[in-house]
Amino acid sequence: MRLPKLRFTKMYRLRDYNFTLVVLIAILSVLGIFVVGSAREIYQGRQIFGVVVGFTAMFIVSMIDYAWVLDFYWILYATAVAGLGLVMLIGENVNGATRWINLGFTTIQPSEFAKILLILFFSRFLMEHEQEVNEKRTLLIYAVLCAIPLGLILIEPNLSTTICTALVLCFLIYLAGLSYRFIGTVLLILIPTAVIFLSIAVQPNQPFLKDYQQKRILSFLEPEKYADDGAYQQNNSVMAIGSGQLTGKGLNNNTTTSVKNGNFILEPQTDFIFAIVGEELGFIGSCIVIALILMIVIQCILIGIRAQNLTGRIIACGVGGLVGVQSFINIGVATGLIPNTGVPLPFVSYGLSSLVSLYIGMGFVLNVGLQPKKYQ
Repeated sequence: MRLPKLRFTKMYRLRDYNFTLVVLIAILSVLGIFVVGSAREIYQGRQIFGVVVGFTAMFIVSMIDYAWVLDFYWILYATAVAGLGLVMLIGENVNGATRWINLGFTTIQPSEFAKILLILFFSRFLMEHEQEVNEKRTLLIYAVLCAIPLGLILIEPNLSTTICTALVLCFLIYLAGLSYRFIGTVLLILIPTAVIFLSIAVQPNQPFLKDYQQKRILSFLEPEKYADDGAYQQNNSVMAIGSGQLTGKGLNNNTTTSVKNGNFILEPQTDFIFAIVGEELGFIGSCIVIALILMIVIQCILIGIRAQNLTGRIIACGVGGLVGVQSFINIGVATGLIPNTGVPLPFVSYGLSSLVSLYIGMGFVLNVGLQPKKYQ
């Protein structure tokens, strides 16, 4: 059986459609709906709406030939930069950060969509420079092209998304064939620089970080000293996860000892959604969520391995890498492994921009899977 062909599509075979990936995303999304509803019932309807819109977008995008889309790769880059720049002009300021654009009926966060657009852009850019990817000129151009959107995200300010996006962009050029010699050289420079930066950043009157960013680092290094301030959220999150024990307290429970019911965690439907998973679904539920995320990442990598060209490999592995990096940061924060910094847990946390952008990214991954090497 063959799927229908449109002007900007190819002739696909239904058996090449990765239904395993779709099912994994669907299960994780349904879990997310229930957990968001338990964390803040008022957001559950909007989460369902986001999942429906996202799934629809994912299917439509999966039918569009990614090679055709990448013919407009400079437009994709310009759109990402323009969206981030627009935030600076008409963005809505919330709690001292300007990250959202109010459309009247909803708000969008351009940095979430920029992640996917940048993966698409650099997949084509790196393929065109595959043979000279280790040359100084190419590396310099890549660094400048990365610095522009990263700088715009940083000044929102949104340090967590900047770090997450930067890690993904580093992963993309590694996939393109960056030499291990160059990677080793960069690490030899970067690690001591990071140590020096952190040693200065924790000092009074340091020039690099805003006060709240410095406090988050200090809270991580000295949680007992900042137990009632900077480390408050993370300490309560760890307590919530531990209190869930093996099977959890159950979704929508009325337990008086619940950290969630006591409102000890701010915005539990977003950055600390994993604390709700741990408390209400327990160790078993937490493992299921982590396993689903891991299997989604693995499926993306497998699709990337079978991709017909470098652009397909970078798209599939890049989107998988984005899911993996965001998940590691979110869960790491919730469990106290890394300093408090806010990024959503893919397909679980509340947030329409994050949901829809990730579904679009997965749509491109599915299209890469529809065009394996055997059709070269």
